[in-house]
Amino acid sequence: MADLLTLLQAPWLGQPAWAWLSFLAVVIVLLVLDLGVLHRKEREIGVRESLLLSAGYISIALLFGGWVWWYMGPQSGIEYYTGFLIEKSLSMDNVFVIAMIFAFLGIPRVYQHRVLFWGILGVIVMRAALIGVGAALVQNFSWVLYLFGAFLVFTGVKMWLAAEQAPDMENSAVLRFLRRHLRVTGGLHGNAFFVKLPDASGTVVRHATPLFLALAMVEIVDLVFAVDSVPAIFAITSDPFIVYTSNIFAILGLRALYFALAAMIHRFHYLKYALALVLVFIGTKIFLVNFIGKFPPALSLSITFGLIAGGVLVSLWKTRARPEAQQA
Repeated sequence: MADLLTLLQAPWLGQPAWAWLSFLAVVIVLLVLDLGVLHRKEREIGVRESLLLSAGYISIALLFGGWVWWYMGPQSGIEYYTGFLIEKSLSMDNVFVIAMIFAFLGIPRVYQHRVLFWGILGVIVMRAALIGVGAALVQNFSWVLYLFGAFLVFTGVKMWLAAEQAPDMENSAVLRFLRRHLRVTGGLHGNAFFVKLPDASGTVVRHATPLFLALAMVEIVDLVFAVDSVPAIFAITSDPFIVYTSNIFAILGLRALYFALAAMIHRFHYLKYALALVLVFIGTKIFLVNFIGKFPPALSLSITFGLIAGGVLVSLWKTRARPEAQQA
């Protein structure tokens, strides 16, 4: 027993092992409840259910942030909430692209939850690897933060300039690569990612379905968005525990929030501009440290929240009178 207690108290990436295990236990419980209890049977998720589930995930994330505040101190608590807010906001932009993928591949709502669930599992592993690499780089090469800052400013400007452009799914390099290297069925086969069908010679071989193409593209999309969000949170804090927990809690609720946001995409037309400003602000903040000192965490959180809230409010105001068909 003494050896077990010693092992649990042993530091791992800046925090005791028991803190990491407790976090992973919460994540596993949420995933089991989601797939094994709430969505054991394949069915469509309505907007009302989506909002309720999302509220539940956000509440749990905020409670966890309260624990971080109590256990690790106010500064760590504010950094966690800032990271969660940034990742949650960037995830909303992610939702818009995922909705386009589902529409382009003709994935009905009843199967979208399955794709998103397995996509989340991939995200948990992928983000762990990216954050681990990022933490090692920041710890050993402090100048890497300036590269992160420059990249965030560049990405923010690029996002602003491309805000009016929709992704071209028809000419997607990822989709072309998958179709060129996989046997893909012409249509869906229920909720299967792969099925065995005869090829041109009559030999029964494995084929990918459009559902698998959707899953692969969702994972690629998250990888692309992670390249923005991971440097953004490292610009707030270099603590791997805060970086990873805030990221994963924000993403866990993405699946639940998707079904509500996908039905209201046209009402958030100006959110991308707000997210672009957030990235530019966070990136610029890194370079200003040498001139005005470190930004107070509470000020960073306030500015980030104000920009995102402003983007949402402007979007809702500007799109209030337009019919859905005319929404960009």
